[in-house]
Amino acid sequence: MLATEIAKLLLEKKAVKIQPENPFVWTSGIRSPIYCDNRALVSFVDAREKILAGFLEVIKENNLEFDMVAGVATGAIAWGALVADRLQKPFCYIRPEPRDHGTGHQVEGFVAKGAKVLVIEDLFSTAGSSVKAIEAIRKEADAEVIACIAISTYEFAKAQERLSEAKVNWFALTNFSTLVAQLEISEEAKKTVLEFAKDPAGWAAKAGV
Repeated sequence: MLATEIAKLLLEKKAVKIQPENPFVWTSGIRSPIYCDNRALVSFVDAREKILAGFLEVIKENNLEFDMVAGVATGAIAWGALVADRLQKPFCYIRPEPRDHGTGHQVEGFVAKGAKVLVIEDLFSTAGSSVKAIEAIRKEADAEVIACIAISTYEFAKAQERLSEAKVNWFALTNFSTLVAQLEISEEAKKTVLEFAKDPAGWAAKAGV
């Protein structure tokens, strides 16, 4: 199963770290038992090939048809470029914000008006950056986003709501619950970690950490 295979890969390459007793502190202030750094995977040739194969599998299984690929900066620029290169499609990337000088572009690269674009993301947390990228493609390039695919997702309800509101098809190669299932920790510890996805902001207080 793809989700299990990719989850094992993330753990093997230490792209995912688990510290339920000493939580990571996110920029937002949320205290989390898990930290995903999918950007680290580009350093490994075998990991690149497996992740790329995963993206291609999702594209094929869902009959996704598109004219070009876009990577969300910065974490998914490399992944998007790999997908585009393998499929021999044009590529662009989307900045977090428009440039404050020069062209003022947020979308870097040539995107034809009305083009069908596949957006590649490294991780869905709250999906805020993903939705901003999707909106930039639609507004600045006047193009159609046919889907957004990420390596993994925390399975937050907020992300699902945002992506639904953005009216975009979305997929992830693996997810939070599959990752946790692969951990070599007690079932009680797994249960504690899984609670994070249900209430990210309130998890630390409930867990007493």
